Order: sequence, then structure tokens, then C-alpha cells
Amino acid sequence: MGKQTVLVVDDERDIRELLSITLGRMDLNVDAAANVGEAKRMLGEQRYDLCFTDMRLPDGTGQELIELIAREHPETPVAMITAYGNVEAAVEALKAGAFDFVTKPVDIHMLRRLVQTALRVSREPSVQTQEAPGESRLVGESPVMREVRARIAKVARSQAPVYISGESGVGKELVARSIHEQGPRAAGPFVPVNCGAIPTELMESEFFGHKKGSFTGAHADKEGLFQTAHGGTLFLDEVAELPLHMQVKLLRVIQEKAVRPIGGRGEVPVDVRILSATHKDLARLTQLGQFRQDLYYRINVIELRVPPLRERPQDIPALSARILARLAASSGVPVPTLKPAALKALEDYDFPGNVRELENILERAVALCEGNMIEPGDLMLDSAGRDADEEAELDQEDAEAEATARAAGDVPLDDFISSVEREAILKALRETRYNKTAAAKKLGITFRALRYKLKKLGID
Repeated sequence: MGKQTVLVVDDERDIRELLSITLGRMDLNVDAAANVGEAKRMLGEQRYDLCFTDMRLPDGTGQELIELIAREHPETPVAMITAYGNVEAAVEALKAGAFDFVTKPVDIHMLRRLVQTALRVSREPSVQTQEAPGESRLVGESPVMREVRARIAKVARSQAPVYISGESGVGKELVARSIHEQGPRAAGPFVPVNCGAIPTELMESEFFGHKKGSFTGAHADKEGLFQTAHGGTLFLDEVAELPLHMQVKLLRVIQEKAVRPIGGRGEVPVDVRILSATHKDLARLTQLGQFRQDLYYRINVIELRVPPLRERPQDIPALSARILARLAASSGVPVPTLKPAALKALEDYDFPGNVRELENILERAVALCEGNMIEPGDLMLDSAGRDADEEAELDQEDAEAEATARAAGDVPLDDFISSVEREAILKALRETRYNKTAAAKKLGITFRALRYKLKKLGID
């Protein structure tokens, strides 16, 4: 296999020479162009494994080149070179199909990592047609699911931030894992974090790390989640739960590609792809001033919507078969049979809790059924519907309480109520030896309401 070739497009001779020398030391051939016209001619004459282009060029813009390459040379990753702080240009480049961006002055170490990641994409153009481990978890052949898988394959090749939207229980983390596993960072770590489960006072330390002695209890240096995800993907689940002060810090890290640990003297470069998700309407929260608009546009470069289960009822037989096989394997029993009438009942049900609710219903049905045959009555769908309605009411009550607390400026009261709830739940769990059903009964709430509160309070 011969040397790979990179095209550098920049009207500044110093930048062209710097990139040519750096890339040459990585054993790459380098061609350079000073304007859009030259670059188009060279792209027409040979295939390039990677392209760097400046934003402003004498006879046009780098955006033109990005759109041209995305349209006519989709196998060639292209990175935008932008002026320091020009975030808008970087975001527009990513939306147009750029693989990533670098800022001037160019950091050589970050440049090397970008090149290595991009060349993995270029070497493996068929990555989007391979079935990655994550893809096999996304069950269903409905048109909407085939579209989701095709979109995952496309965005996996980019480094652009992806915002995964969808209702609770649709499988947003599975989608995030699939994007990671089908992309050039698959060999790196995938670090999921539930933003709503980290106490506010610990967030900065959890995300960015801290140095020994930087605060009471900091007995040793600790890496943050960004450092843990270095070279891989950081998945910010329930990103809408981030308080405003953390949104500011997160935005800065995404823009600068560096973190400053608490008590640290300097910044630590991080090479991380950001994927985020929430079941809330992030655009609406942005309009209400509860989520920063600049951060919203930065993490929502590409949006990927995961459809609710009610939009793909034809996938229920395959999903049910997969879930039942997994339940049987975990308990060491034969796979239960779902009677046709029971399957029909599932197909006719709305599933407000989506795939997660289907899993719960089938798990309960396996425990209740006789002779390993699941009948419609074993599914208890009326009860499931009531539980889902109760969860929606709990969501509404929490939202109203939070809005009231915000309006009154009583955020500490909200924290106090959460801490009281947490203590009561933990006490009930300890007294019942962590039997959730018994704990729910002791607390005077349904099992589903307890499960909801465990998730909300971040109790594992």
C-alpha cells in the first residue's frame, strides 16, 4: 500500500508550509493549493485521503470546497482551518459535511490526532456498510428504523457533535453507542454520563477532574470524564439537566478542546467526540432561557431523532423475540412462547414508555405465565397503561415544582426535598434488603413510581 496523500488549501504560505512539514513527518504525501480554483482542479485529477481547507480564500470560501467534496468525493474527509474563536464558521463547516476543524494557531499534537482519526475513515470507506456490534442491538426493519440506521452510518464517519432526540425509553444510548462503534473512534472509550445523576456541587470535578489538595476531600489527583473519554466518545445523556453554570463551562471545553482540572495550573488538551441526548424539548428550553442558546447550537450540529415505538408497531414481533430470548438466557429457561393473541395485544398497545416499557411488560409476563406460554392476560396492559400515566403525572408534578422553585428563587428547597426523598428511599431499600417491590410497598407508592424516582435521583 502506497503513501496516503493529503491536500492542503490555504492562501497563507506559512500555514501551507507548516502543515506540509508536519504531515510529511507522518509519512504522508502533501499537495498544496493557494485558492479554490487550484483545489478544484487538483481534486478532479486525483483522489485524496484527507483535505484541509482555510475558510477564507482569494477566489471563494472553504465552505464551497467542503460542499463540493461532500457531494463529489464523499470518501475524502475534509477539515476546516478556522481563525481562533470563530465558532460559527466551524459549526457551519460541520453542518456542511466537514469531518472536523482546527483553529489557528495550529496545535501540532491535536493536528496529529485529527489526521490519524480522519485517515482511519479514509482507509475504511465501507465502514458504513459493516454491521457493527451496536447496530445489531437496534432491532427492527420498519422504514423509520432503516432510516435511523442509515443516518447512524452517515454521521458515524464525521466528528461533528450529534444531538439524539426522542422520548424516554426509545433507546437513545443504543443509538449513541452505534455511532461510536461504527466510527473511527471505535477502538477508543465510550463514556456515557447521566447529567441529571451528578450532584451539582460535584459536577465540575466529575467532568474536568481535580488536583490533589484543591479542596477538602481531594486526597489524590482525579481524571474527569473528558480525560477518561480522550480518544473516544463522551455521551451526555439528559443534557437538559445541566445547570447554567456548567453549560458555560461545557461550551468552553467543546470550543477550546481542552479542560482545566480544579486546582490545575494549565489546560489539558482533550480529543473527544460529543454526543448528547434528552427526552425534553431542548429547543423549547432554549427559548425559555433554561438552556443556553450558544451551547444548543454547538451540540446540535446534527440532530438524529429516534422514533417512538408507536410509530413502528411492525417491529414489535422482532423486538419481543429478542427480549424474550435475552430473558430466557439470563434465567436459564427455554424461550417463552408469545401466543398470537398476546402479540396482537402488544401491537395494538400505545407504549408511552417505548422499548423500555415493552421490556418491563415482557419481564413481568414471563414471571406470571403458565407452561411457558404468554397469554394476553399475562401482559397486564391495563396496569401498564396506568403506570405510564402515573409516570407522566410525576414528570408534570416535578416540572411544575421546579418552575415554582425557580420563580421564587428557592432552588435550595428543591435540593432539600430531593435529599429527603433520597434518604427515605435508601432507608426503605436497606430495610427490605434492596427488594424494590417491597420497598415500594413500604413507601406507599407503585413499583413503577419507585423506579422512576431511583432514575431521577441517580440511585443505582
